[in-house]
Amino acid sequence: MQPKQTERVKEGTGKASFESRDEDGTNQNDVEYKGDSGPPGMEVDGIIESNWNEIADNFDEMNLREELLRGIYAYGFEKPSAIQQRAIIPCIRGHDVIAQAQSGTGKTATFSISILQQLDLNVKSCQALILAPTRELAQQIQKVVLALGDFMGVTCHACIGGTNVKEDARKLEIGAQVIVGTPGRVSDMITRKALNPKTIKLFVLDEADEMLSRGFKEQIHEVFTKMPYDIRVNLLSATMPAEVLEVTKKFMRNPIRILVKKEELTLEETLCDIYETLTITQAVIFCNTRRKVDWLTQQMHAKDFTVSAMHGDMDQKEREVIMREFRSGSSRVLITTDLLARGIDVQQVSLVINYDLPNNRENYIHRIGRGGRFGRKGVAINFVTDEDKKSLHDIETFYNTQINEMPQNVADLI
Repeated sequence: MQPKQTERVKEGTGKASFESRDEDGTNQNDVEYKGDSGPPGMEVDGIIESNWNEIADNFDEMNLREELLRGIYAYGFEKPSAIQQRAIIPCIRGHDVIAQAQSGTGKTATFSISILQQLDLNVKSCQALILAPTRELAQQIQKVVLALGDFMGVTCHACIGGTNVKEDARKLEIGAQVIVGTPGRVSDMITRKALNPKTIKLFVLDEADEMLSRGFKEQIHEVFTKMPYDIRVNLLSATMPAEVLEVTKKFMRNPIRILVKKEELTLEETLCDIYETLTITQAVIFCNTRRKVDWLTQQMHAKDFTVSAMHGDMDQKEREVIMREFRSGSSRVLITTDLLARGIDVQQVSLVINYDLPNNRENYIHRIGRGGRFGRKGVAINFVTDEDKKSLHDIETFYNTQINEMPQNVADLI
């Protein structure tokens, strides 16, 4: 066993900047904050404790198969997150691994990449089984596996409740290399002999604390007892209550432990705080990529915030419906990309949030010009990490303006 390592990671600290601006584009300010730069939870700000001391700073160092690397970069990942830097390699090398970290830190991609690296693509039967607490999460994981494995021709089936049992059994009998499912349906498929566990080499429990709190303990145990004796186990959990620790002792052999202790708020949580504390007529939130729009929308929906999303992957009719709802005021918050920045002309927009600073500084004025229309006053808030500081300075110089730390009384300015 390798010595326990403790390190402080300061990768994504930064500030969220604030601006109050009139329609002519003058006079703006800025929100200081520390946290991660979000989605794909690519940076973590906090303490990392682990009994594994090998760190891969980039995906190229991980000796991954070429088709998988292509899938990773095509998906939009550029640099592995803190947990990915530490957990992917021990998973690939055959260790049982416990990863404890908050959502948004890249755990799903961690085990998805390690599974895809280890698949025998010539074998069409199930080689990896992933259990998740909800149908929605199972389907989300399926999408990630298929996207990352896009150039490998990987088959992945979501085995979840709420679907036709016979159809589910038929698909399993045809074969899928990766199966992601909810405990009840997976257990049922094994009992029906539609899913043969003998070929499964990897068993992943995602959001283990959530699964056990939902009462899936018996079903998880039943599924596990059907697995081959030498099965390798990856367990992912935000917390480690007694029930999860009991599972790790029963099912895992000398696991590698990687713990990310969150010290400060993430940008996503800062966004939720702003949403809750400000009385917003309507707001537009800009992200730099379609994937980030989808991710942030999902994060906000998970916390029961009502938001709409719009980007270039959507067809014209769908975008028109969303814009109609936003213009009418039935939708108050719109998350979108630069592609649509100039087409949003809504009188009631009082707040613009740059979740990402624009890649192109000329787009900055088009974005923040969405707020404060027709002589009204508007506010723009920029979320800025350490890596963005140069871009922020460039924007200040280019527009001959000063972007200040967000004041405590920001609510009074909207």
